[in-house]
Amino acid sequence: MRKSISRRDFLILTAKGVGAAVISSGLMGCNSSDGDRDVSVRFNHGVASGDPTQTAIILWTRVTPEETASINVAWEIATDAAFTNIVNSGNTLTNQQRDYTVKVDAINLTPGTQYFYRFTANGTTTSTGKTKTLPEGAIASAKLAVMSCANYPAGHFNVYNLASQMNDLDAVLHLGDYIYEYPRGGYASDNAAQLNREVLPVGELFTLDDYRTRYAQYRTDADLQSLHAGVPFITVWDDHEVTNDTYKDGAENHNEGEGDFETRKLAALQAYFEWLPIRPIAQDNELEIYRSFQIGDLVDLHMLDTRVLARDKQLDYANYISPTTGAFDGATFTQDISDTNRTMLGSEQLQWLQTQLGNSTGTWQLLGQQVLMGSMYLPAAVALSLMTLEQYTELGALAVLAGRMQANDPTLTDGEKAYFAANQDKLTDEVMAQLQLPAVPYNLDAWDGYAAERETILQTAKAYGKNLVVLAGDTHNAWASDLKDLNGDNVGVEFATSSVSSPGLEYYLNIPAASAPTYEAGIVGLIENLQYCNLRDRGFMTITFTANEAKAQWHYVDTILSDVFQEITSRSASVSVNAGDNQLTLS
Repeated sequence: MRKSISRRDFLILTAKGVGAAVISSGLMGCNSSDGDRDVSVRFNHGVASGDPTQTAIILWTRVTPEETASINVAWEIATDAAFTNIVNSGNTLTNQQRDYTVKVDAINLTPGTQYFYRFTANGTTTSTGKTKTLPEGAIASAKLAVMSCANYPAGHFNVYNLASQMNDLDAVLHLGDYIYEYPRGGYASDNAAQLNREVLPVGELFTLDDYRTRYAQYRTDADLQSLHAGVPFITVWDDHEVTNDTYKDGAENHNEGEGDFETRKLAALQAYFEWLPIRPIAQDNELEIYRSFQIGDLVDLHMLDTRVLARDKQLDYANYISPTTGAFDGATFTQDISDTNRTMLGSEQLQWLQTQLGNSTGTWQLLGQQVLMGSMYLPAAVALSLMTLEQYTELGALAVLAGRMQANDPTLTDGEKAYFAANQDKLTDEVMAQLQLPAVPYNLDAWDGYAAERETILQTAKAYGKNLVVLAGDTHNAWASDLKDLNGDNVGVEFATSSVSSPGLEYYLNIPAASAPTYEAGIVGLIENLQYCNLRDRGFMTITFTANEAKAQWHYVDTILSDVFQEITSRSASVSVNAGDNQLTLS
């Protein structure tokens, strides 16, 4: 048990058997005397698989009985869709205590093999799911889909639909915000009523029943069901599975009068383990989700918890701005953000990751985690919302022109002189002071707010000579960055996915479609080490690994406001890194 989880939390969840999976080692007889056989049931929430290894995989479903009862659920796993060659079967009881969910850990399977599975209860059978185990030994390639941030009321899950049309995926990595906790009419709900996607329950999520109800609503979505039924998921939670900007003992969206945060957190984690096809890292431990997967000899995947387990509270720019003068206390901010004790992972998870990197043998070391690791510093005037990006661009250019005027630059044109004369009044003392502020992180919830621990990770990968690829979600926009240590050395690369449906910077900056490329080019030019971004479109990315290259491909949909959509191929992009280079190349 890690010290960042209290003994009280551990005992509460383990006593409940949260998200426990039945171990199935092969063909088993069915005990037909167990369960209430006269109760009619439905399978409203589909099937799913997850956490594949070379020889095992988690299978999931949920029964909806017409009345409260214990239900006997049987499963079958076969190597063919007709189930003529069944290799694993059995049965188990589920009931109201586990929200009628069923999780089976099917073991003794064959590496790199496709399987078909289904569940049956009281004469009703699920649709057939398809899954696969991870390959073992030498392989030519591996392909993963990466996604995050699916907000039900924001729009249709067309991104899941698009991904489900791919037939060559080894797994889907979901980096969190699988659900959102907000009430009806809350965040990104402008079109919810029109789309018939208003959330259940009506209120914000606080109790176990609240979280269960929200998961149940999400899992009735046909597009999400289709993707789950076709490919195994490997998941981690982010903040909205609990509440916005969660940290180890609180959250931005947990306020006075909303009850005990620990109680809310434990309810959220219990529902997560019940509804997601995730395997506990150890017997009776459903509080820690960092774990590793080996995909042949190509990829060692390390899934991290940067959110719930040990994260220190996020810094807040408001605490560094004088309420009287509006001045930014850069010295204190720099001291606090450089504090070597600030942690996102906690000491035990960090040590585990360092050990995993040291012992790894795969060509690529892949970190599946939630928030941006790439350094993304913006001029403080923009990051602190003292001026917009457009204003900064205009006033910064005007300030440069003022310097040239003061220096009597002989290359000044008559047009430049006239422009300066007409606009020089905009360069007030306040504006000039804002333009001279240092660059600061634009997102203190990301790794920029925990810089010392990030440097430790980068130095570890560098010391071991690893090909490091970091994946991220969270921001609702797509990014690709070179990862450099404090010495300026290239240590790895980062690929970040857009969102399934949650709005990104296009919403907050009101970026029209025609202007998106201009904004994106401006941001790439402004942020050091950033090589690519998409600020407007909803989508996901795929990562294809070979011995020589890791290539990210972003896929976007043209709308989430209708279930009729198409992929925007004109906005698709790909970025790659060659083994040994640790530097991105735009395709």
